[in-house]
Amino acid sequence: MTDHNRTAAGPAPGEPRRRRGVAPDTAFVIVTGMSGAGRSTAAKALEDLGWFVIDNLPPGMLFAMAEEAGRVNLDTDKVAAVVDVRSLAFTTDLHTAIGELDARGVGVRVVFLEASDEELVRRFENVRRPHPLQGDGRLVDGIARERGILREVRANADLVIDTSALNVHELRGKIVSFFGGEDRPGLRVNVVSFGFKYGLPVDADLVVDCRFLPNPHWVPELRPMNGLEAPVREYVLSQPGAKEFLDSYEEVLRVVAGGYVREGKGYATLAVGCTGGKHRSVAMAEQIGARLRDRGVEVQVTHRDVGRE
Repeated sequence: MTDHNRTAAGPAPGEPRRRRGVAPDTAFVIVTGMSGAGRSTAAKALEDLGWFVIDNLPPGMLFAMAEEAGRVNLDTDKVAAVVDVRSLAFTTDLHTAIGELDARGVGVRVVFLEASDEELVRRFENVRRPHPLQGDGRLVDGIARERGILREVRANADLVIDTSALNVHELRGKIVSFFGGEDRPGLRVNVVSFGFKYGLPVDADLVVDCRFLPNPHWVPELRPMNGLEAPVREYVLSQPGAKEFLDSYEEVLRVVAGGYVREGKGYATLAVGCTGGKHRSVAMAEQIGARLRDRGVEVQVTHRDVGRE
């Protein structure tokens, strides 16, 4: 994930908080991504958190919308816009709008919602609606076209959230986790355990492979348990190399987290994997999360594939 190194400047001494034009202390979030991936759910979650949200805004109107928000006496300085790909000049217009806001000192962050092709097909078929870019073609053609148009936007997003395995409540929880404490500085980390046999999390910034440790799956009494249970946790952490890895990787994360903060990156997803995502990755993800919390990092730990077998 590429970061834009964006920062928001505060008002000059003696300058009123609200003024004509875009207030430079306004937090501005753009929510975009694949159709059917949950943009409306994310927008509603931000709205419930007190953000001023405008849905289905053409990207060419982003700067005008930000100016209007600056003229209105809002009860919040947190503004979000949901934009989609129906504009033919989507990428160019979005890039231009972000550049205009950056030039005014407004810190802009782009949140990109992602989902697998299979899950998007299922969602569109459930609601019996065509894809907005489908035209006379098939549903999968519309998804492929949209994914191609959005490739650059996704690559440059500040936060990518894969909603393939999330229900609306879980997606809302992620948005609340990321944006519910905007006044707190520093990096927020989502640590997610997963099974390699089910595929890498597409929104991962960093990936850890725990398959160098013995697999509790081959211990009969541990097989039905998972890494959240004490016998499995103790087995995994007692293996040669486990503690050394955690100690070393904690130091790596200290360096990486410091760099992310300096570059203005507020969010990161650390994926911790083993074969099935049930034993080793779960235990190690919990340990990594605990160590990060001890360092004062805001952490959310989730386990994608527990219970999947």
